[in-house]
Amino acid sequence: MKSAEPTGAPVALVSGANRGTGLAIARELHRRGYRVAALNRTLLGEDWLYEIQCDLADPAAVDGAVGQVLTRFGRLDVCVTNAVDRTFATLAEMDPADWDRAVAVNLTSVFRIVRASLAAVRAARGSFVIIGSHAGTRFFEGGASYSATKGALKALVETLLLEERAHGVRATLVSPGAIANEDGDETPYKMATESVARCVGALVQDQPSDLVIGDIEIRPAQLPVPEISGIARLQHV
Repeated sequence: MKSAEPTGAPVALVSGANRGTGLAIARELHRRGYRVAALNRTLLGEDWLYEIQCDLADPAAVDGAVGQVLTRFGRLDVCVTNAVDRTFATLAEMDPADWDRAVAVNLTSVFRIVRASLAAVRAARGSFVIIGSHAGTRFFEGGASYSATKGALKALVETLLLEERAHGVRATLVSPGAIANEDGDETPYKMATESVARCVGALVQDQPSDLVIGDIEIRPAQLPVPEISGIARLQHV
């Protein structure tokens, strides 16, 4: 891998970093001293962020984008997969094309990013952080594609950890509850994106050398009055 930049500072790659949790994670890693690259469908154009426009549903685009990051920086220390496709519909009404896109973005793109970046993360003895969801274990009406793809990440990350721990690579599945991802969302029953980002920052930079955190849940500190069905149920656990 040929670098076009000085290689002193560590490098982090974040997918889906143009808004919400992904942007907060990118900013937190930048604050912690990382040079940050992002695979974004929509570009922000901020000077501190090296962005590549990428549709994560396109496998060839994912492979090419990760390759561009490695060519640009010559190293990769941290890889965070955050991008997600959320399509909610009952099984009876779900468009198969929506199912296919959810699988492509939420699951297959994670595999492609890991596979394309693994040699570099190995060389750095670095970390993968895969953002899952409570929906991966707590199911709800209309959430089949979202829950199925988030649930499959458990197997992917655990296998990655088992296979790569001998090479000094860490892999953690982070499964959040409700996050205030939308601008202006001030509900007290959701976690701030900045709080989730701080958790990710600590995972990649502050873990003791003699342990590996393979799987964690993070939950809002406050609980609302229980709802009876749907995705709102995930806020009550």
